[in-house]
Amino acid sequence: MEKKDFEAWLDNISVAFLSLTDLQKNETLDHLISLSGAVQLRHLSNNLEILLKRDFLKLLPLELSFYLLKWLDPQTLLTCCLVSKQWNKVISACTEVWQTACKNLGWQIDDSVQDPLHWKKVYLKAILRMKQLKDHEAFETSSLIGHSARVYALYYKDGLLCTGSDDLSAKLWDVSTGQCIYGIQTHTCAAVKFDEQKLVTGSFDNTVACWEWSSGAKTQHFRGHTGAVFSVDYNDELDILVSGSADFTVKVWALSTGTCLNTLTGHTEWVTKVVLQKCKVKSLMHSPGDYILLSADKYEIKIWPIGREINCKCLKTLSVSEDRSISLQPRLHFDGKYIVCSSALGLYQWDFASYDILRVIKPPDLANVSLLGFGEIFALLFDNRYLYIMDLRTEKLISRWPLPEYRKSKRGSSFLAGEISWLNGLDGQNDMGLVFATSMPDHSIHLVLWKEHG
Repeated sequence: MEKKDFEAWLDNISVAFLSLTDLQKNETLDHLISLSGAVQLRHLSNNLEILLKRDFLKLLPLELSFYLLKWLDPQTLLTCCLVSKQWNKVISACTEVWQTACKNLGWQIDDSVQDPLHWKKVYLKAILRMKQLKDHEAFETSSLIGHSARVYALYYKDGLLCTGSDDLSAKLWDVSTGQCIYGIQTHTCAAVKFDEQKLVTGSFDNTVACWEWSSGAKTQHFRGHTGAVFSVDYNDELDILVSGSADFTVKVWALSTGTCLNTLTGHTEWVTKVVLQKCKVKSLMHSPGDYILLSADKYEIKIWPIGREINCKCLKTLSVSEDRSISLQPRLHFDGKYIVCSSALGLYQWDFASYDILRVIKPPDLANVSLLGFGEIFALLFDNRYLYIMDLRTEKLISRWPLPEYRKSKRGSSFLAGEISWLNGLDGQNDMGLVFATSMPDHSIHLVLWKEHG
C-alpha cells in the first residue's frame, strides 16, 4: 500500500476507533494483539513503558510537589535529586524541607536568607559536620608551651586565651597561631579575666590586681580578703569588680579606685565562682536589664541584685540537697534566663524568673560528669577521660573526644570551654576555633580545636 493510501486508511481507522466504547476499544486491541507477530509485540512493549510513566514532579503544581516532598526524609530526597535535572531543581528549591532538616540536626536557621538553593547546601554541610561528630573526627589537638610552673587559671575570649601560672606570670595567646602575644609578671594566679587593655587576676596571696597589657604595670591592687581569691568578674559600665574567696565572702570593689564597696556574707564554704550578668527575664525581684551577681560555693548558689544597690541582700539561695549531702561542682552557667550547674545527681537547670528547677539531666551511663557549656541545643561536658557533646533536645550524647591526663583540681579553673555560640545551634561558621582547654602536669596547655570541614 502506498504511503498516501496508508495514511488515508489510518485516518479512517482512527476516526472509527474513537467512536467505539471503551469495551469495544479493548476488544479491538485484543484482536490486533492476537494478530501481531514478535516484532509488533516488542514494539508495543517498549512504547507502553514510556507511555505509562508520568513525571508527577514535573506535571504537578509546585506547591503540591513541595507538600509531597515534606513526607520524605532528607537522605531519600538526596537520592531523588539524582533522578533527573528537573527533579534536582524542584527538590533543591524546597526551602522548608531543607530548613526543617537542618533544624533537626541542631543547625541555626536564618529566615532572612531567601535563596532556595542555599538551604540544600547548608544541609549537606550540616550532615557532614554531624557525621564527623558521630564518628569522633570533628576535632584536633594542639599545645601551648611557655610556662615553667603549674598553670591554674584560664580565661578565653574572642580567639585569645589567657593563662595564669605559679611561675608569677600571665600570658595571652592567639589560639589560632599558638603565639604568645603578651607575657607579664604577676602574682600567683587562681583566676583571670581580661579585655583589650587590662588583665584582672585573683591570687592565692588573698588579693586581686589589675594589670595593663601593653606595659605590664599593675594599675590597681585590691586588698581585703583573708583567703585565696578563686574567681573574679567585672563590668566597666558599672565600674564594679566582684571577687569570690576561700574566706567564704564575696567582695564588691570599685574597679577604677580599688575601694571595697561591700562584703557579701552568708556562704559557709569557699566561694569558687562569681558571675556578673544582665538579667533577661522579668520577675517580682528583678527586671530585664538589671545586673545580677551569682556566687557559688560547694553546696549553694546565691543570687544578689548587684546593679540596684551596693548594700544588697541575697535574693535567693539555690541548692540541690537540703541536708548538704550533694555538692555542686565548681562550674556555673548563667545567661540571664537560666542557671545551670552540675552535681553528682546530674545537671540542674533553674528558671531565673521563678527560681524553679526546670529539669535535671542525668547523662546516661556516666558518673562525675562536669559542665563546661550549656546552650539552647547542645551542652559541652567532660570527665576524667572524655569531652562529650549532648543534644539537649534528646538528652543523649552525640559525640565524645578523648582527653589526656590533665591536671585535676577540685577548686580551680584549670579547664574551660572555648567558643560557645555553637551550643545554641551550629550554623556552618561558628564551628571553628577553640572547643576546650586544660592545663597539663608538664605546665603546657592542651587545646581541643574544631577541625576544618572536609
